[in-house]
Amino acid sequence: MNSIPDQHGRIAVVTGANSGLGRVTAAELARHGAHVVLAVRNTAAGAEAAREVGGDVEVRELDLASLASVRAFATGLAADHPAIDLLVNNAGVVLLGPRRTTADGFEVHLGTNLLGHFALTGLLLGNLAAAPEPRVVNLSSITHKNAHLDFDDLMFERDYRAAPAYGRSKLATTIFGFELDRRLRAAGSPIVSALAHPGLTRTNLTPRAWEHRGRLGKIMGRAGLLVTQPVEQGTRPQLYAATAPGVRGGQFFGPAGLWETRGRVTEARASRDATDPAIGKRLWSAAEALTGVGYGLR
Repeated sequence: MNSIPDQHGRIAVVTGANSGLGRVTAAELARHGAHVVLAVRNTAAGAEAAREVGGDVEVRELDLASLASVRAFATGLAADHPAIDLLVNNAGVVLLGPRRTTADGFEVHLGTNLLGHFALTGLLLGNLAAAPEPRVVNLSSITHKNAHLDFDDLMFERDYRAAPAYGRSKLATTIFGFELDRRLRAAGSPIVSALAHPGLTRTNLTPRAWEHRGRLGKIMGRAGLLVTQPVEQGTRPQLYAATAPGVRGGQFFGPAGLWETRGRVTEARASRDATDPAIGKRLWSAAEALTGVGYGLR
């Protein structure tokens, strides 16, 4: 990852920076000179990560499953950093157990992976616009390609199944990234909204996703470790989206290998639903209503 340009003078915020993709992303940004804010739910784990990451970093508490926490984080960060150069919406949950909800009553995958980041981005939009070349990077997943949103049941209250719920949340996150780009362009904003996905990557979520299945879950978790790529490789698409010169709004990056599961960075293919402006507009309206965060972008 030595091709990352010099990041000195940039303020970068990485959600979920205490482990997995977020930790490597934060480490690489810091190694290349950025001041990195590790936005984490568990500040003790964040402090440990900060010691290992090194460089110019700070740890701040952020629980994306709580809109109150998102607002408190954004208020403090915005006051201390009037201009923010980069926001990497990396954090996510994948829980294959029974249906759970966030502090605000949202289905936990949609509430954390989409709505928490939607609120965070909107609350920091002014600070991002104040930077010279600002970017927002949303983390997608190849699982979004087989998902479809049900606007009559966004919270999956009927016939809940965890794996489809996760896929829907990543589709929603992908839709958000593309719709944000369309609205920023229309407003003449300097902010670039780009997207990335890591392919099949070996993170702490791989075995944990199967924990509730007992012995079978342990077997499946170990099998997942065998077919996935190292986290350092999986991080490359989002680092490219975050730092490569000339990245344009609406570009989507992922691995170039078979079915976009692993390999060098290339432009990825999003599903038809992910790039549909009508679906984007509808999801945007729903997210604004659910979070109470308005962007002022039409």
